[in-house]
Amino acid sequence: MNADSLAAQEDAIFVKAAWRLIPFLGLLYVVNFLDRVNVGFAALTMNKDIGLGAEAYGWGAGIFFIGYFIFEVPSNVILERVGARLWIFRIMLSWGVVSAATAFVHGATSFYVLRFLLGAMEAGFFPGIMLYLTYWFPASSRARFNSYFFFAIPLASAIGGPLSSAILQLGGLAQLHGWQWLFLLEGVPACVLAFVVLAYLPDRPGSAKWLSEDERRIVSARLTRDAVAPSDLWSGLGDLRVWWIAAADFGIIFALYGIGFWLPQIVKAMGFSNLQTGFVVACPYIICAFAMVAWARSSDARGERIWHVVVAALLGAFGLAIAALMHANAFSLVALTIAAIGIYAALVSIWTLPSSILGGTAAAGGIALINSLANLGGFVGPYVMGWLRQSTGGYETGMAVLAAGLLTSVVLVLTLARSLAVPTPAVAVD
Repeated sequence: MNADSLAAQEDAIFVKAAWRLIPFLGLLYVVNFLDRVNVGFAALTMNKDIGLGAEAYGWGAGIFFIGYFIFEVPSNVILERVGARLWIFRIMLSWGVVSAATAFVHGATSFYVLRFLLGAMEAGFFPGIMLYLTYWFPASSRARFNSYFFFAIPLASAIGGPLSSAILQLGGLAQLHGWQWLFLLEGVPACVLAFVVLAYLPDRPGSAKWLSEDERRIVSARLTRDAVAPSDLWSGLGDLRVWWIAAADFGIIFALYGIGFWLPQIVKAMGFSNLQTGFVVACPYIICAFAMVAWARSSDARGERIWHVVVAALLGAFGLAIAALMHANAFSLVALTIAAIGIYAALVSIWTLPSSILGGTAAAGGIALINSLANLGGFVGPYVMGWLRQSTGGYETGMAVLAAGLLTSVVLVLTLARSLAVPTPAVAVD
């Protein structure tokens, strides 16, 4: 078989695997992201019901990421050892139970405890999936296949807005508040899908019954050819490039959640009802989902990673800065849409970097470390927005600070570029 025929055969197998795995993984992440951020919609009525101020809400929304941070690396190392199928089952079942239990918070302390536990139970899911994708897809097309999975993040926000707003209207049913129904109904799918994972998800290509023996051999050969040499856990955790990528990703996550947790309240402040807010919030995320995929395809086609992170982060900072200047009006919503496009495009681009320098157990630990450190931005961003909102009476200063975080990421990525030595991919899978 000549090289062109082999490449075409490889591409067909990877596309087959993508169609089989990514829609399902994307569904899991939609559920995951909804359970993580639905607190933003619950806050529209919950804060008053249980007596949470803006700063207390920001602290509680963000403390999720402290639990996430503590348990992230151990969780991903366990996944690498026991297999994705069993460990993702455990993660999903436990986070679904805790998410549903949030319906019964009755004050700041119980809110803080359950948000922390949700982070602890969910720890390892996202980096586990990122590690899992390296078992299936070569580096040359990883940005695009990652983006199909990342598509679930803005999709969850787009779906979550109208869905969460509609569930809030159930207030009074069975003597429960709307926000209680929100946590209950959005926690159940994770518990159900956990059992589907056991039946549907193969640990690696070698155990995929829907691949023939020849297809498994071809996948293994291609991934082995593209793989970074494996190394041990401490090599990954001690690699300074890992810490540098984590610091750059921190600025991106800082902006993503700083806006994500507060966007429903920003939109409602423009004069929309709770139900209208859900549909308005969905619009920016629908747009940025497709923009993110297009950006990832560009990165694969050009074999370029660094400038795709940098330009996207600059776009996000620009959008946030304009939104801060526009105050709360329709023009600021357009600017926030631009910001969301930049933030999500930067996110999918920066996640091509870890797998280009890490292999084996080092990849499991390094990817988890990057995600755990970066996701502390998910704690700091909402809290800073809440503190500045309470201190200034508006969202403008907070948006400017989020923009500064993205600019810091730009500087870090540009500084890191020479030491990364990211390889130029081969021809991308079509």
